[in-house]
Amino acid sequence: MCGIVGYVGPRPSQDILLSGLARLEYRGYDSAGIAVIDGDGQLGLRKRAGKLKVLRDDLVDHPLADGTTGIGHTRWATHGGPTDANAHPHLADEDRLAVIHNGIIENFAELKAELVAEGFTFRSETDTEVAAVLLGREYRATGDLVTAFRAVASRLEGAFTLLAMHRDEPGLVVGARRNSPLVIGLGEGENFLGSDVAAFVEHTRSALAIGQDEIVAITPAGVTVTDFHGEPVEVEPFEVVWDAAAAEKGGWSSFMAKEVSEEPEAVANTVRGRIRDGEVVIPELDGLDSLFAGITRVIVIACGTAAYAGMVGKYALEQWARIPVDVELAHEFRYRDPVIGPDTLVVSISQSGETMDTLMAVKYAREQGARTLSICNTQGATIPRESDAIVYTHAGPEVAVASTKAFVAQITALYLLGLHIGRIRGTLSPADSARSVAELEAVPGKISWVLEKEQAHIAQFSHWMADTQSVLFLGRHVGYPIALEGALKLKEISYIHAEGFAAGELKHGPIALIEPGQPVFVIVPSPRESAELHKKVVSNIQEIRARGARVIAVAEEGDAAVLPFADEVLRIPLAGPLFEPLLAVVPLHIFAMGLATAKGLDVDQPRNLAKSVTVE
Repeated sequence: MCGIVGYVGPRPSQDILLSGLARLEYRGYDSAGIAVIDGDGQLGLRKRAGKLKVLRDDLVDHPLADGTTGIGHTRWATHGGPTDANAHPHLADEDRLAVIHNGIIENFAELKAELVAEGFTFRSETDTEVAAVLLGREYRATGDLVTAFRAVASRLEGAFTLLAMHRDEPGLVVGARRNSPLVIGLGEGENFLGSDVAAFVEHTRSALAIGQDEIVAITPAGVTVTDFHGEPVEVEPFEVVWDAAAAEKGGWSSFMAKEVSEEPEAVANTVRGRIRDGEVVIPELDGLDSLFAGITRVIVIACGTAAYAGMVGKYALEQWARIPVDVELAHEFRYRDPVIGPDTLVVSISQSGETMDTLMAVKYAREQGARTLSICNTQGATIPRESDAIVYTHAGPEVAVASTKAFVAQITALYLLGLHIGRIRGTLSPADSARSVAELEAVPGKISWVLEKEQAHIAQFSHWMADTQSVLFLGRHVGYPIALEGALKLKEISYIHAEGFAAGELKHGPIALIEPGQPVFVIVPSPRESAELHKKVVSNIQEIRARGARVIAVAEEGDAAVLPFADEVLRIPLAGPLFEPLLAVVPLHIFAMGLATAKGLDVDQPRNLAKSVTVE
């Protein structure tokens, strides 16, 4: 959620902090602030509720003396509303110390009571200021920021990334993390800290990811990482595989529009390098054949859009690998005491690799003896490092809050995993494998066909529907999770009621919602390879059409059976049943974006939402 940037080096820190925060805007926020230590050793602070532009304008009107040490923050409110006072950074030790924070300090009330009893006062409603005051007290006792930081971090409970600097130690920024992301950017004579690599990729693509309960101190000369007990920690650097331009709009009207256009590339890049002689071989999973041969059950855990990708992947994993698969919401998983063990593979899906509910579910699974595999889009993220194995998607940076290209990349990674395990277990013949691989390799071109042929049509009728208050989505088999995904996108960025249903459930209750004029999207399976399902879905269309619904069918090219009953038909190319979801979801992404645009809404940063949910 919150965006964090830290910098030490020879350059003016203010511009670096503001550009880093701009690249982290996708995380969602409601206030922003920076603090810098200037050349005279004075600590200056500016923070304002509202978007980053409000802070920039305030800095124009009331400039800060620039310096070469600084921290910056965009806040998503938890404790206390989005006000100037509650914005970060927070000051302590007679305004000589500045602190920023991502996460929730669960024992802040107890710590605050302790500090109030000692005579300390507070200027905000935040849990973060408690950590700042506590750190200021420790600094006075020790005179060393790293030592004081270690003492404070050990007392905090919950999820946190903390950054701090003190005017008595210019050229030093200290950070600590527990259950919340923090990465280091390595420069020449300068170093960076950030919530993710987007904060500093403009300046360096060499990075380090620190682990759980670790403290980092950066100076212009170097980086030191220790655990909370002060023991040195070795951290392996990694290279960021995309550059700053990949996270820029590049002339597009929105990041979401750009990312929808990149869906073909996201699939192609995720497949690339993982096919050998007509079979899927995932290099990251070398040496794990015995693991996949021995599992008897797979549980996919994820939240939101990633969970719907998991639901699609379930069909492929069961068909190709012949293993029973359950899909569970990560935030429910560990609280129901699930029955898992060494023969269970828990597959987590997270675009950011920092989703707190999913991270805690992965840790729980490992504690119970299960094997864990992560599907993730972000290098150096926490969830992959907490898992036994990792399959990276290669969608590139996804900036819009509503996920699009990461969703199709996640399904692609699950399909690759199913084909990989099916090969190892001998449940998939070479001929079937080659046929499925060929289908998968053809998907990017087919998505491009949808974008080219249908985008203008969808944009047009989505503008006609700008006043729509409710939209329903129906699907069967792999079309059901696509219906759920279509509804979620509409809720996220258009702020209207939308629901996805399994089409077979229609007569078990949801048909009561149908009234004249009600728009209903129907994901229609192929009449060629899913003839029985196709007939049933056409019957569903007839049932809702008879009650006055307006039907928008997503159907394959050449399907004439839906024409008499649909008000609009959105065409997708021919594909096998398991590969249709990768095509059928594209018109739904375009529609949600078009409707939100027609309503004059911000499609990239919808209200109340953050890209990465890093608290439970």
